[in-house]
Amino acid sequence: MGAQASTGSRARAGRAARGALAAAALVGAAGLAGCTTSDAQPSVVDQGYVAGDGSLVQLAPDERGEPVELAGTTLQGEAVDVADWRGAPVVLNTWFAACGPCRLEAPDLAEVSAETADEGVRFLGLNTSDGAAQGIAFEEQFGITYPSLLDRDGEGVLALRGQLPPSATPTTLVLDPQGRVAARFLGPVDPSTLRTVIDDAAAEAA
Repeated sequence: MGAQASTGSRARAGRAARGALAAAALVGAAGLAGCTTSDAQPSVVDQGYVAGDGSLVQLAPDERGEPVELAGTTLQGEAVDVADWRGAPVVLNTWFAACGPCRLEAPDLAEVSAETADEGVRFLGLNTSDGAAQGIAFEEQFGITYPSLLDRDGEGVLALRGQLPPSATPTTLVLDPQGRVAARFLGPVDPSTLRTVIDDAAAEAA
């Protein structure tokens, strides 16, 4: 009986320790989830699997909506329309220069963009706050070579309504070769997970 009581005590202690660790992990994830412009935090859908410091939701092909329609002018003043990029995956990422999680993930996005460029994968940023000069300085600091749309008026975010949680930056969307949202990351992306999601989307075109 003494051995059974000791085992039960150890089991209860183990469960308590695991509960404390889980609570600490949730607090840490919440702190790194992203930048918001209000006190209200976006809800996180607990589907798929956890990616880095944020959550990832993947959609099966028969669960996806209509192709994304997004066009605008880049920080460098060039016109971009994602409809021109159909046939290969497209990665859309919302950001602004003063956003800490955006700065955290920027080198990873630059790296994955460079690794997948020869595969036809396109990346496009959506800058929601900065002027052109500030945004370009951010790109140069982190080695980002893919374009970003200026979206201070919110037209790009409006075009993605239903896909982007309100006030949640960064958010990253992966579009399938047809231009439909195949996956959504909330918070900074994990580069290896992002690469896997891109590869999954690219395989659909094979």
